[in-house]
Amino acid sequence: MKEKEIKVKVRLDKNNVPEDISWIADDQPETVKGKAFMLSVFDKETLDTLKIDLWTKEMQIHEMDRFVFQTLRGVTDTYYKATNNAELANEMQRFVHYFGEKTGLIEEGEEEN
Repeated sequence: MKEKEIKVKVRLDKNNVPEDISWIADDQPETVKGKAFMLSVFDKETLDTLKIDLWTKEMQIHEMDRFVFQTLRGVTDTYYKATNNAELANEMQRFVHYFGEKTGLIEEGEEEN
């Protein structure tokens, strides 16, 4: 059996607010620095989703909009790959597009790449 390790480091200020977020993996040569981090783990015993959502003080609203938009796109893709439920994945994608329009990431009526 093969194992990989991913390390996430979060530096906090005196009020426990994240100042720096970084991560590194066994097969990744350099540390990646970020402004936000989301982790969801599905507990196989309780069937609950455990979450960690962190963002630094310097994360701006337009960056959070982009981060959430891209994350929602990724969740939609993952859902489709895992379930092959095209109908629901298309509905999810419609919401992602709506979110992109409302946050100004996509022009009204613009087709998404």
